[in-house]
Amino acid sequence: MDIKHYYIEQGDGFPLILLHGNGEDSSYFVHQMEPFAQHFHVIALDTRGHGQTPRGDAPFTIRQFAEDLLEFMNQCGIEKANILGFSDGGNIAMVFSLAYPERVHKLVLNGANLDASGVKKTAQIPIEIGYRIARRFATKNPEARKNAEILGLMVNEPNVEPNELKRIQSPTLVIAGDKDMIKDSHTRLIAAQIPKSELLIIQGDHFVANKNPEMFNEVVLRFLL
Repeated sequence: MDIKHYYIEQGDGFPLILLHGNGEDSSYFVHQMEPFAQHFHVIALDTRGHGQTPRGDAPFTIRQFAEDLLEFMNQCGIEKANILGFSDGGNIAMVFSLAYPERVHKLVLNGANLDASGVKKTAQIPIEIGYRIARRFATKNPEARKNAEILGLMVNEPNVEPNELKRIQSPTLVIAGDKDMIKDSHTRLIAAQIPKSELLIIQGDHFVANKNPEMFNEVVLRFLL
């Protein structure tokens, strides 16, 4: 493995791994750490090239991030964990669960999507414009190159086919805000394809865990416990 993950942790007991969204870091879960740590050993990672985790040399893709997660769990001696992923973190958790079902106890997918078509156009079009601009300057400007990689995740990834989700074996909570940037029909499609899934739409936008943490934490803990 060519990187060492930065992470924060709190609490004891069964592991609960938190995966942040695109362009963020582990601090996104500031309102989750303490409540969840009352029941679990909570570990919030900075994904490759995000926060304090270095970029490394490996591909900058959702599938690589899933491989990174496997390496991290192996290094920490974590045989199995509950995994909660938000946005791109949800996409990592989804891809990881498809590749390594035996390593996931329960799964929480918050604002995940199968591909770019699942994002409302009002959110996706500015992302695509930003991506094209960043790519144009990527060879000359390190900051533009980084932006192109980050935005590229939301344009080109994760490309999971709906019928693949039938292979997810873990009990799964699919959760989104009622004003989410992910289309409601897309969130419902994900939930419908996962055999042991529950769907919850709660009040809020895409960042519901951060903006409506009391409600979010309550429903997630109810599912995990």
